[in-house]
Amino acid sequence: MRAICPGSFDPVTHGHIDVIARAAHLFDEVIVALGRNSSKDYLFTVEERVAMLTEATAGMPGVRVGLLDGLLVDYCRDEGVDVIVKGLRFAGDFEFEVQMAQMNHALSGIETIMLPTSARWAHLSSTIIREVAKLGGDVADFVPDAVAERIRAMQA
Repeated sequence: MRAICPGSFDPVTHGHIDVIARAAHLFDEVIVALGRNSSKDYLFTVEERVAMLTEATAGMPGVRVGLLDGLLVDYCRDEGVDVIVKGLRFAGDFEFEVQMAQMNHALSGIETIMLPTSARWAHLSSTIIREVAKLGGDVADFVPDAVAERIRAMQA
């Protein structure tokens, strides 16, 4: 069974990696699909995010990184994806993600599975990491090494 973990991953955090790794134990293949959200102010380019995700997931069997352009359900159809996997940190995430899951199901029939993020990483969000990084803070404990290196280089 093939699953997809979609997101903008700007930057990828240990919380993302936690959900991806757990999904990899549940499914034969997991596509980590990096999408573009026109309402976001990105810290990293698409190419940088793909490179960081690829490095962060390199040791995970059955996991590959893809670039999502357009509707998630169309990408799922084109890639033969059986299920969407989303990580949840708190109730607000659930409210948003259940709405998206219902719309994706209405459009395509594809199911969404929601995995709660491990308590260790539940406080993380890419938005907070970007803000701390932009203000010169050290985020190395919250992101993969490749991401921390790129952030340190930006801050120099």
